[in-house]
Amino acid sequence: MTATSLPIYLDYAATTPVDHRVAEVMQRYLTVDQLFANPASRSHMLGWQAEQAVEQARRQVADTIGADPREIVWTSGATEADNLALIGYMRANRERGMHLVTSTIEHKAIVDTARALEHEGFEVSWLAPGADGCIQPAQLRDAMRDDTALVSLMAVNNELGSINDIAALAAVAHEFGAAFHCDAAQAVGRIELSVAAQQVDLMSLSGHKAYGPKGVGALYVKRHPDMRIEPLIHGGGHERGMRSGTLPTHQIAGMGEAFKLIQQQHAEDQARIIQLQQRFLKGLEGLEGVYANTPLGQSVPNILNLAFEGVDGESLLMGLRDVAVSTGSACNSASVDPSYVLLGIGVPRRLALSSIRFSFGRFTTEADIDHAITLIRHAVSGLRA
Repeated sequence: MTATSLPIYLDYAATTPVDHRVAEVMQRYLTVDQLFANPASRSHMLGWQAEQAVEQARRQVADTIGADPREIVWTSGATEADNLALIGYMRANRERGMHLVTSTIEHKAIVDTARALEHEGFEVSWLAPGADGCIQPAQLRDAMRDDTALVSLMAVNNELGSINDIAALAAVAHEFGAAFHCDAAQAVGRIELSVAAQQVDLMSLSGHKAYGPKGVGALYVKRHPDMRIEPLIHGGGHERGMRSGTLPTHQIAGMGEAFKLIQQQHAEDQARIIQLQQRFLKGLEGLEGVYANTPLGQSVPNILNLAFEGVDGESLLMGLRDVAVSTGSACNSASVDPSYVLLGIGVPRRLALSSIRFSFGRFTTEADIDHAITLIRHAVSGLRA
């Protein structure tokens, strides 16, 4: 790697680069000679134009998941959306029940929020996934109670890429009269999403996991009299009273454009990434002691979590300075402890500490894959020697 070159980027599950077409749209809403006004300023044309941009993006996001635009609430990201879904719903529906069901391998934005609710007196049941990283409907049914108010289970796991059967899980939740929340941050553009077909009541979405900007996300809230959400942020009553604050027009417009492109390019992107994953796995054939933590065939193709037996994961990261990868979730990457997700699916501690998450995306090339394979084989062989 030269002083001016960048590492090969294989960490798309942590964040995606903003598509240049998205960046071009965002630039329209920043400077004094453009549409920079506050979308809540309804007393002049500049405010109306900014509001139009926000509402167009709301429709683009809604279209991606088969929702009504009025069901989209803007947030600062999927983390805030997760917090608003869990805390906002549980607080607003105390009389329905004080019980929440989730899993041990959810994103930290769900795990830590559920733990915070426990401190408020709510009760949480933690489901343990199988070795495939999935929660089965029968498991969920066994955990349901008369006082279960909400079930929160992710569509796609951020470390494994495993895919939950959201429709089947939501059906179980509804059998018991509970609402169903889905963290879909890693799912947009990777699997088909339809809030109606999958019976989802609340869905968290992220801009920066889908070639949009960081700092913006959304919560889908089903339009129904029983869907009450207590706001976490007060002041101004924006977003139908669920999330106050001046809306970042440029970020929202960027997320809308990114989701529009996802709809247009989903098949093309998926076909390319499936080929890249297969090329990557083929390139590692013959390298002994490599195990897939990702359930191949039951996962999205852009995430591949591999264990390299006999090699410390942190040491391997240091040996792969020319490849941008991670040992797990970006929200947990400062820790040298083994991934709680890998331990949660039964991966032995020694292999969990030897595991690396590779994730591919729209701008990954075959040359990137081939060069990364060469570097990985060299680093692993060197560390084992």
